[in-house]
Amino acid sequence: MQKIYAVVLTYNRKELLERCLRAVYAQTRPCDGVIVVDNASTDGTEQMLQSAAFPGLKFFVLSKNVGAAGGFNAGFRLAYQQGADYVWMMDDDVIPDPDALEQLTNAESLLNRKEVDHSFVLSTAFTEEGEITNSPDCDHRLNKMGYEGWPALVEHGMVPVSRATFVSILVPRHVLQEHGVPMAAMYIWGEDSEFTTRISRKAPGFLVGSSKVQHLRQKGGTLSILTEENPARIRYHRHFIRNQAYMLRKYGRTRKLVTFTWRQLRLSSKLMVAGEFTKAFVVMQGLFSSFGFNPNIEAADAPLETLGITVSSPFIPAVPETRDFAPREIEVPQMVGVLQSA
Repeated sequence: MQKIYAVVLTYNRKELLERCLRAVYAQTRPCDGVIVVDNASTDGTEQMLQSAAFPGLKFFVLSKNVGAAGGFNAGFRLAYQQGADYVWMMDDDVIPDPDALEQLTNAESLLNRKEVDHSFVLSTAFTEEGEITNSPDCDHRLNKMGYEGWPALVEHGMVPVSRATFVSILVPRHVLQEHGVPMAAMYIWGEDSEFTTRISRKAPGFLVGSSKVQHLRQKGGTLSILTEENPARIRYHRHFIRNQAYMLRKYGRTRKLVTFTWRQLRLSSKLMVAGEFTKAFVVMQGLFSSFGFNPNIEAADAPLETLGITVSSPFIPAVPETRDFAPREIEVPQMVGVLQSA
């Protein structure tokens, strides 16, 4: 039986993480391994995991926050290097339905039986209010008749997609082996889009309608520096703009890149006129940093030292499988400094 490892990336959201893990452990198709990658949390995440006693959980703490891109990069590598045949990746604010993974594996099996080449399968994401969120881009490749082929598997509740997010995505081992992992240098906002665009150029992914998750987003709607009020998130928009420009340069058309650049210049001017000087600077910073931005693709079997971090690996020993995850006190052995800085 092929091994599926769930990987959850977390940072300072221990309550959400616990909800996510409870849902992961309640799956009708149990995971063969569960990994939590902690992006240097300071809110007591480790203590929560110790008391919750999730069976067989492997917990890796990064020595510094390397952004979502670095965290997902580490998560894919850890699962791959521990022998996962499939990696089920998600953030800590994703709450999968009990059969979410089973539906993904059913879709994977159907695609394999029909010999449909594909790069990943993806859950359908909803907000707590039931609205669709994190919509992927539909794949518009033509079939042998010259028509768009996306309706071919609609009867099975599947649609081919390209760009997607890491909100419950199941990626086969051979795809990671061939295409590598997300680019850590992107830091935040865009690493999932780049990765799924990269791996789906050869074969599309598939959105699975019957596999459902809730995405408990901190802030609803699409990203926009115009409406952003959090100072920390305002600064992150330089990464968002840089990553968008890189994506257009790498995978888009020159005309779209020129249009995007012009729009960012206009946006910066608009912010200056409105007296939003910090935001205007962030836009220009992101735009100019994109000109020399050309990150490397890292292999799934590359050592984590390349991320420039150390990793401590406290873990929770295996306990008899149970659906009751009431808190309990256990001792957790420490394995500190497993990896050294690059």
